[in-house]
This record gives sequence, structure tokens and C-alpha cells, in this order.
Amino acid sequence: MKESYSPLVWLSLVPIVLGCSLSAMKEVSFGLGGVTGAMTSNVAFVLRNIFSKREMDKLKDVDGINFYGVISIMSMLYLAPVAFLVEGSKWSAGWAAAMGSGFTPLSLAKLIAGSGLFYHLYNQSSFMCLDAGISPVSFSVANSMKRVVVIVSSIIFFRNFVSLQNWAGMGMACVGAYCYTVAKRRSDA
Repeated sequence: MKESYSPLVWLSLVPIVLGCSLSAMKEVSFGLGGVTGAMTSNVAFVLRNIFSKREMDKLKDVDGINFYGVISIMSMLYLAPVAFLVEGSKWSAGWAAAMGSGFTPLSLAKLIAGSGLFYHLYNQSSFMCLDAGISPVSFSVANSMKRVVVIVSSIIFFRNFVSLQNWAGMGMACVGAYCYTVAKRRSDA
């Protein structure tokens, strides 16, 4: 987007990335497929934010909510046939497994609907933020702090164990976010 950042801004991203990595680590052993999928997802979401921001800046008559709506409809039209072809044969077995684990059709439908609703609201608020003038890099920094909030929430609500390494990672990510804010203000001034 032809934006340039000072070396301090770039350096402030290092503790954010390292901190989020440390805070999310549960064990040293992990599968390459999982790491590859997670990194691919991260890159895809960042690219979506960058290109969406660029297109929203070009389309002055379309706000973030409507832009997200159009992208969602186009994605559904593109991915629904792919999902049906690739995974359609597994849907009935998945539904049967869910029913066998104690869910009722209504309770499972409520969980699926709730999950879809909250994911939609999360994405809608993301596009509203991008439309409000937040840069994709600042948005990604704020989004990385979401991971820390999710971990803290899991500690509070589910009483999940958190190691000293995880606490250190969360602290490092928060310090990095603070450093990013300070460095960004100085470079914008």
C-alpha cells in the first residue's frame, strides 16, 4: 500500500511475533501439517486485509460492512461446490459421530449457528476497523493481541493450565504491542 515504516516499528514487531508464538506453545512436539496450515492461514488473512483495505480505499461508495458482505457471498459461491466435492461424502458420518457423542440435533444446530454468528460478527467488525482508517499492519498487531485475550479467557473460564513460558510470551507480546504503538506514533509525528 506504499506505506513505509521506521526501523523501530519493524523492530517492535519481533517481540509481538515471538511473544504470540511462546504464548500459544503447549508442547515442543508438533506436526508439520498443523504448523503449515496455521502459517498459511495467517498469511491468507493478512493478504485479505491488505487487498481489502486497498479495494475499500478505491471504492468510496462501498463501506466496510457491504464490502465484507460481497466478499462473503462470492466466497460462498466459490467454496460451497468445492466443500461439497471434497468433503460432502463425510458430512453424514460427521453428523452421526456428533449425535453419538451426546448432542441432539437442536443443540448441535445451536452450536453451529452460534459459531457462525460470532465468526461473522468478528469478520464484520474487522472490515469496519479497516474501513475506519486503521492500517493493515496496525490491524494485524491488534489482531495478534486477540490471541493473548483468548488464552487469558481460557484461563479464567476453563481453568486451563498455563506454563511460565506461556505467561512470558503473553507479556512479551503485550510489551511488543506497546512498543509498536510508541514507535508508530513517533514515526507518524
